[in-house]
Amino acid sequence: MASLGSIRRDFAPWNDPNAKPYIRFENVTKRFGDFTAVNDLSLSIFEREFFALLGASGCGKSTLLRMLAGFEEPTSGRILLDGQDLRGIPPYRRPVNMMFQSYALFPHMSVEKNIAFGLKQEGMPKADIEKRVAEMLKLVKLEPFAKRKPHQLSGGQRQRVALARSVAKRPKVLLLDEPLGALDKKLREETQFELMDLQQNLGLTFLVVTHDQEEAMTMADRIAILDKGEVMQVATPTEVYEAPTSRFVANFVGNVNMFEGKVAASDATTARITGASGAQIVIDNAGEAAAGADVAFAIRPEKIKVSSKRPAEAVNALEGEVYDIAYLGDMTVYHVKLDDGQVVRASMLNAARIMDDPLTWNDRAWISFRPDAGIVLAR
Repeated sequence: MASLGSIRRDFAPWNDPNAKPYIRFENVTKRFGDFTAVNDLSLSIFEREFFALLGASGCGKSTLLRMLAGFEEPTSGRILLDGQDLRGIPPYRRPVNMMFQSYALFPHMSVEKNIAFGLKQEGMPKADIEKRVAEMLKLVKLEPFAKRKPHQLSGGQRQRVALARSVAKRPKVLLLDEPLGALDKKLREETQFELMDLQQNLGLTFLVVTHDQEEAMTMADRIAILDKGEVMQVATPTEVYEAPTSRFVANFVGNVNMFEGKVAASDATTARITGASGAQIVIDNAGEAAAGADVAFAIRPEKIKVSSKRPAEAVNALEGEVYDIAYLGDMTVYHVKLDDGQVVRASMLNAARIMDDPLTWNDRAWISFRPDAGIVLAR
């Protein structure tokens, strides 16, 4: 059976009409003076879900997190956690914990004392604290570093201490605000998978705020893409990438080529889009767009092939000139300037060490793609 990309795991309560959301934002608005940070936003998050709020700076994602944590109150609307309205409940009485990008570790305390701090504040018996701290150290693989101070640790180790301290109190929900922003690229990639494994092992609900698309795509079960305080799309990483619902989402997540035009004809099996230059693109279907509608055909760079000759079997083929080339090791990125002036980005996997059809700058080239390779966007 055909599907959009690979299946992540057998967990999709959002597809169950009888499943009740664990966290619910209901028509939430938050204003700071004349500025509206969150605008009449509604959103459902389910128990044990790894959920990501993704967007550019100023889109409202951190404000949502702070309202759930209790550091801000909504101007209007409700926030519910496990059916309870959180309005008026102070942060320290909410069953949530927040981990900040700065980690906020106590520099004069050892690793184990940092982890134990919140448990002591709650008055947990000493023996229970020692047992819980030992569990947390084992969980984040920091047992040999228990007596060290934060300045004696690497960035990744400090991040794990902050994480252990955040989950030591067993909150119902863990809020993570740009949790990996301070790490270098390689360590960030490693830690993403560690966070996913940790969330699975603990069975907690994780809500992460990030501006890093790759981070959200790697870790989250679902992603909410925000812009100017509003939700643009909520979907799984695969759906967000392969089936965006608007030009904004398609442009925001990953790289994309947009062919603007009109639906020239459409039936049950195929449709045609005619661009301003007269070039035609044949696609599987135009969705709900009727003939004559202004649309964009969005296609990802890896779905496009580049060759020196027109492929004989290609339904869609457009000619141009190689404008730029970037060799990235695992793939080569081509910028091809079509004869109508549009520059198209195509990325081809370097599956072999030697290329059969090498192209260089200023070469004439053809781009080609399948009718089912992209998606029609009406907004």
